[in-house]
Amino acid sequence: MSDFNPADRIQDLQYFGEFGGVNPSISDSSTYTFLSAKTMFDTFEGNMEGCYLYSRHSSPSNLYLDKAMAAMEGTEAANVAASGMGAITPTLLQLCSHGDHIVSSRTIYGGTYAFLKNFIPRMGIQTTFIDITKLDLVEAAITPTTKVIYCETVSNPLLEVADIAGLSKIAKKHNLKLVVDNTFSPLSVAPAKLGADIVIHSLTKYINGSSDTVAGVVCASRAFIDDLKNVNSGASMLLGPTMDSLRSASVMKNLRTLHIRMKQHSYNAQYLAERFEKDGIKTVYPGLESHPSHVIYKSMVNPEYGFGGMMTLDVGTLEKANELMELMQSKNLGYLAVSLGFYKTLFSAPGTSTSSEIPLDEQKEMGLTDGLIRFSIGLDNDIERTYQEMKKCMQMVSI
Repeated sequence: MSDFNPADRIQDLQYFGEFGGVNPSISDSSTYTFLSAKTMFDTFEGNMEGCYLYSRHSSPSNLYLDKAMAAMEGTEAANVAASGMGAITPTLLQLCSHGDHIVSSRTIYGGTYAFLKNFIPRMGIQTTFIDITKLDLVEAAITPTTKVIYCETVSNPLLEVADIAGLSKIAKKHNLKLVVDNTFSPLSVAPAKLGADIVIHSLTKYINGSSDTVAGVVCASRAFIDDLKNVNSGASMLLGPTMDSLRSASVMKNLRTLHIRMKQHSYNAQYLAERFEKDGIKTVYPGLESHPSHVIYKSMVNPEYGFGGMMTLDVGTLEKANELMELMQSKNLGYLAVSLGFYKTLFSAPGTSTSSEIPLDEQKEMGLTDGLIRFSIGLDNDIERTYQEMKKCMQMVSI
């Protein structure tokens, strides 16, 4: 694992545009022509490398980004999608059918939770939600019909850390697929190198990094990606979560600066977390020694990219949280907005936003309190200045 550096893998990719451009040419076509009928037939059957039929199946622009994402995660192949959910849902539907069972982390993105809890039971697929940090509970939840263990490297929004190597051992022992959403920790953690079978990202977040695009990706073996794209039975092919070529090209350009951005996000978040914890505010950040999974995360993380840009502060009540967030926004410290990975800090109260799909009693059980604020720390140049301004805001609202 130590010799695997995802930023180097991205840097080593070189594509030439059709006219010699340093950026790959964008294919702005939904359908492609053939000089012979036989070539069309062979392409439809999947036997013609380098030929394109229809952009829902594949396009040159998407394949460039596919290749880059597979290189970054160290997998054989990848398949981009029009959203993070457009990557997650086909993956789980490809792996599971009627009568199957999933073991999932209890703290996951609200949309994923809603899909597992409310949507796929209609198809006869059941999910057991457990504390993913307790491997004994994971193993105890496995049944003869279990097909998948699902988790996030760093969970949304509680920042619980999954022991991917430990989960991989359990998955292999029971012949299950370990699916890991790595959205919060690109470059920092390489789940496939730790034993994950499938790695998913919402490209919307850090990888694109400019809050102007919704996109996702599945990184996995060539066989699984081929299954997803199979014209007769592939969930990604038949459900149609196709990424637009122009958006794909845009993400590709932003990917090149990901390593610079992740270092700054992590540096800034670590700085703020240490200062606020010292001030006596209940702070959760995986880079703090007080974090329950700090040691396990430290063993997984590529130290060059740090512990990520996500941090939570508990300010006691929802009223205080809302008052503070509104004040910070008015002082230009960031935006009261969901999502993450933007150059400016974003903050939200997850219980009433990104995790609102989770019932209130379950939020309480997992420790998702009313006063919790989730921060996606930005690329601020002078983080001490930011800290001082945030502290002033906290003092103004009596936190």
